[in-house]
Amino acid sequence: MALIMGAFSASAFAADGGASSAEWAIYLGAGLGIGIAAHGTGIGQGNATAKAVEGISRNPGASGKIITPMIIGLAMIESLAIYALVVSLILLFVV
Repeated sequence: MALIMGAFSASAFAADGGASSAEWAIYLGAGLGIGIAAHGTGIGQGNATAKAVEGISRNPGASGKIITPMIIGLAMIESLAIYALVVSLILLFVV
């Protein structure tokens, strides 16, 4: 931990380079945030769709009762990716 603190202390106490030298962290955070969110929501949507198709294939008569909650669930999952996008854009353009 002391090694990490020592590595970043020069930029923290610099007169003019402190603010601009931390820009890479903002870009890295925004990119990783949206990447992890997209990965997680992709897995979640894939699992939800797979289970819905499996349920419909087992009982085709219940497709109406399966599709509606699946669509609502997919919208909720997608909203998480949109929230991550908003946070990433805030990091890029406001901070």
